[in-house]
Amino acid sequence: MAKNLVIVESPAKAKTIEKFLGKEFQVESSFGHIADLPSKEIGVDVAHDFKPKYEVSGDKKSLVKKLKDLAKSAEIVWLASDEDREGEAISWHLAEELKLKPEKTKRIVFHEITKSAIQKAIENPRGIDYNLVNAQQARRVLDRLVGYELSPVLWKKVKGGLSAGRVQSVSVRLIVEREREIQNFNAEASYSVVAEFANEAGKTFKARLPKNFRSKAEAETFLKQNIGSAYKVSDLETKPTKKSPAAPFTTSTLQQEAARKLYLPVGITMQIAQRLYEAGLITYMRTDSVNLSQEAMEAAKAEIESYYGKEFSQPRNFATKSKGAQEAHEAIRPTDMSRHTVNLDRDQARLYDLIWKRTLASQMSDAQLERTNVKIEATGHKEYFAASGEVIKFEGFLKVYLEGHDDDEEEQEGMLPALTVGEKLANHTIVATERFSRPPSRYTEASLVKKLEELGIGRPSTYAPTISTIIARNYVEKGSNEGVERKYNQLTLTGTDMVSKVLAETTGSDKGKLVPTDIGMIVNDFLVANFETILDYNFTAKVEQDFDEIAEGKEDWVQMMKDFYSHFHPNVVDVEKNADRETGERILGVHPESGKQVSVRLGKFGPMAQIGDAEDENKQFASLLPEQNIGTITLDEVLTLFLLPKSLGTYDGEEVEVNNGRFGPYVRFGKTFISLPKGEEPLDVTLERAAELIEEKKQADAPIATYEGKPVQKGVGRFGPFIKWDGMFINVSKKYNFDKLSQEDIIELIQDKIQKEKDKLIHDWPEEGIRVEKARWGRSVILKGKTKVELGKEVDAEKLTLEEVKELIEKKAPAKKTASKKATAKKK
Repeated sequence: MAKNLVIVESPAKAKTIEKFLGKEFQVESSFGHIADLPSKEIGVDVAHDFKPKYEVSGDKKSLVKKLKDLAKSAEIVWLASDEDREGEAISWHLAEELKLKPEKTKRIVFHEITKSAIQKAIENPRGIDYNLVNAQQARRVLDRLVGYELSPVLWKKVKGGLSAGRVQSVSVRLIVEREREIQNFNAEASYSVVAEFANEAGKTFKARLPKNFRSKAEAETFLKQNIGSAYKVSDLETKPTKKSPAAPFTTSTLQQEAARKLYLPVGITMQIAQRLYEAGLITYMRTDSVNLSQEAMEAAKAEIESYYGKEFSQPRNFATKSKGAQEAHEAIRPTDMSRHTVNLDRDQARLYDLIWKRTLASQMSDAQLERTNVKIEATGHKEYFAASGEVIKFEGFLKVYLEGHDDDEEEQEGMLPALTVGEKLANHTIVATERFSRPPSRYTEASLVKKLEELGIGRPSTYAPTISTIIARNYVEKGSNEGVERKYNQLTLTGTDMVSKVLAETTGSDKGKLVPTDIGMIVNDFLVANFETILDYNFTAKVEQDFDEIAEGKEDWVQMMKDFYSHFHPNVVDVEKNADRETGERILGVHPESGKQVSVRLGKFGPMAQIGDAEDENKQFASLLPEQNIGTITLDEVLTLFLLPKSLGTYDGEEVEVNNGRFGPYVRFGKTFISLPKGEEPLDVTLERAAELIEEKKQADAPIATYEGKPVQKGVGRFGPFIKWDGMFINVSKKYNFDKLSQEDIIELIQDKIQKEKDKLIHDWPEEGIRVEKARWGRSVILKGKTKVELGKEVDAEKLTLEEVKELIEKKAPAKKTASKKATAKKK
């Protein structure tokens, strides 16, 4: 038995650390937190100083027993979880649950998993930092109280199954307010003028008129003034300037830059960074610091001088903007600056490359530039054209890296040819183009992270789960609208000839942007109207500062909770008792034939339209289409919804109708539902067109073969092509020609699938209807009917008895029963 037990929070981290420690050390993983607040109750004793009720979940009990046994046998237990507040809380829970004796327990931290860093940590152990623990407790308890008290109010006043959270609700508010700005924006047209000139050496360049014209007539008048005009350079200003590199990555800047340059979602970036850290390739990836250690700066300097030359080296320190956050002492950087690339999967290699380049560039010389501003005068009018450009005199850090920019940021200017004051210029063309003012851009994941950080809301480590949560809750979705075509005018003057053209551009695309859903907007409006403090940006930022004060030992977390709860809880009670129900209702007008009120609102099954008011016994209802929005739908669009379902007649003895559903328009043929192809309007579908779709569906569903006397069908689903046999869906890989599957192919696919199903089966109790199977990522899953219980990696599924499995199923069942009871009570 090893004398030293080292406990970290992830198996990957444990595997890397094991390589650096001798036989006297045994490294084990806690698989994250071993204790947390209970999932089925609030778990906070408000009456007794907000004492949290921590418990070990059922799937962690065997792990805790194993660690406890190992700890008893070890001479020293080293708690080596991450160095931030979550990591400190993990170490604290381990010390409490394993009942570790202080004299044989040591806490160590390191911000990189390298041999020297771990050795240094072991030489400098410390105790558990209870200030950090209390800061984590304060955040956990406050967020639990906000979620558990606000969510039931939403169930009662808006719709069942909703949730609220301190940071998630403020994030939704930002997205909703931006959407309202866009909806209320009125685009104004103006004409911008760009001319193309050539100098005496024949080199061409473009110059812009510094003013715009408000109408086509004004632009046309100006272009006519240029007919027969002569041009020359009236002023030329050249001055040296420089560009400095960006600081090394913090968590949020890494998330932003990976989104801009690698097109990675924030959550994926953090997962990849976690793997790089656990493999010992980068320093700790949750940090607000832009500092580099002296050792790292010297390593970067050596690499720059040997690879690019001494003139490219300029060691520098950066000032950290964020205050007190995340406790890590360094920016995100490679642990070995001489390692330019890593031989890993594509995304890991790309993210490492980004981190390496950013770190190296931060320690490189400024780029030396020469900026030129030119004014061009004309003989035909008093206006002047202006051009500017930059010439790189010395690349400096640009040799390695240039920071990306968001869509709405100004792009870099180009280069200009050599010009002199008084030089005559030839004009090739002058183009006046109609341009429309643009509304603010919708948030991307990267720009939302940037905004949250600017406002001091949340912490960079929380941004990824926050964005995932608001999307999972259907408050926000990734836009898929490609935009609409918009016409614009363009006037072109070439010599004495003027040509007018009408061109088209696509505008209003929200593809990949964060767009609030109807339910997101309604929930936001209710919370803003009734919980002004919780949704206030300054309040949310102040809470983060309070957490920082607790982490530094300057504020008592219990007192902070008392101050917060004394205002928050009475507000919840008042709203639950007195606030009106919120449906987001909009009255659009009256039905042209019946004269009844037409409105839209949030219904039990989502956004809906209604003809008739609340007292009308013959109200009519229709669901809004997925792309329609309560806040923007028009009366005409709503009236169209009530033209469906539309009966088309009969075909092959079955009734045929066309309608709209949750997943778009469809044709119903008896009990068969056939989605309309994209772009086809349901009201335009005839019986003949429906018959074509029905026959296509019949052909697609027809068996292509049989196996053991049972039909085999094929189709294409969200995960690609598949065949279906005996209720079993079998994916067809690119190894096979899906259009020409042979009987041998089909037999091979089915038999391989049957064997895989057998291979993943761990236990099968048919008389109980229970089985245990291997699942992804080394986990296992218990299945009984529709009940599914996922097991942690630390559970040895093969050793589970039927009684233990039943116990785990029973623990999951009460949650379903409780939810069912609540739904029944709500109906009553």
